Amino acid sequence: MAESLPPLSPRIGVILLAGGRGSRAGFARPKQLEALGGKPVLRWSLDAFAAHPAISAGVLVANDDVMAAIGALPEGWISADPGAERQQSVTNALAALADWNEDAIVLVHDAARPGVDADVIDRLIAALHKSDAAIPTLPVPDTLVEQAAGEAGDAVDRAVLARVQTPQAFRLGILRQAHAAAAGETTTDDAQLVRHLDIPVAVVAGDARLHKLTYAEDMAILSGLLGAATMMRTAVGMGYDVHRLVTGKPLWIGGIEIAHSHGLEGHSDADVALHAITDAILGALADGDIGDHFPPSDPQWRGAASHRFLAFAAARVAARAGRIDHVDLTIIAEAPKIGPHRPAIRARIAEILAIPLERVSVKATTTERLGFTGRREGIAAQAVATLSLPEN
Repeated sequence: MAESLPPLSPRIGVILLAGGRGSRAGFARPKQLEALGGKPVLRWSLDAFAAHPAISAGVLVANDDVMAAIGALPEGWISADPGAERQQSVTNALAALADWNEDAIVLVHDAARPGVDADVIDRLIAALHKSDAAIPTLPVPDTLVEQAAGEAGDAVDRAVLARVQTPQAFRLGILRQAHAAAAGETTTDDAQLVRHLDIPVAVVAGDARLHKLTYAEDMAILSGLLGAATMMRTAVGMGYDVHRLVTGKPLWIGGIEIAHSHGLEGHSDADVALHAITDAILGALADGDIGDHFPPSDPQWRGAASHRFLAFAAARVAARAGRIDHVDLTIIAEAPKIGPHRPAIRARIAEILAIPLERVSVKATTTERLGFTGRREGIAAQAVATLSLPEN
């Protein structure tokens, strides 16, 4: 739920939109969490706004998984829930600013543009000394033509065109009016909503570094523009877990429930496979083990679903601007037979980790009736996780 942001002085704040999934980029996780220059794309904007002396607060509009991955917000910042469309996300953020006066200045920015800097912010704030709204733009350098049926048509006069960027700056009262008047409509640009009120929108010089991350190849462009190329290192971790088989409990392995005469005993749901992967990822991060983060002595984890532990480990990787390259899991059990359930287990692990299915390997073996697994007293699992992490 959105929090209420108290009035601050000077009243210049930010609405930072990071609720989209960025499916066109083709990444396994939201594009705002992809690593750029050793930190998540979203963190570039957060850091730039937090460092600006005129900005005292902000509202980050993001899903719970993004919030968990990004870590602590800058001082004075709060969060709001995203909507199904961008316009609803801005409306939700405006609700969090309910206590702010109409003459406050608000910058609305898309997290997919990580190259925001102090000069653009200064130009926008200065423009609002004379206007109620201002946007950064860039000239169009290319020849533009109309196009139909696969053929080029007449050229368009590019002198009257401009590329619109964010952040966009508004007097808060005007932005509230614009969104209230446009309820039920869909738009990708707040300035156009303001223009629908017949309110002029000033134009300031934009910046090429505000290039938008839309497709995967844009990461290379942004790395060059921002000088954000970074060296990545490979980190490998191993995890091992074992739990006793007992009667009267459901059997959870790899995030799915398997029908069986016995279940696994443990403080949580005792999913031996997910525990092993969690430890493997934490090991690759040199970040302790599952018991450090979720101690059995803590009653809040009694009966907890183990997918929460694995999602936590994945979030720790994202917070370090890393990625999970591969997970290799081996389940050691005499019974039940894992083979029939292997596709479902692979899919569930990939879903929890938000990585492509081809990065998840699941195998199963027995110990030829030797040892505690051979006697069907318990089930064991071991896992290897391979990560890419930025060099410090």
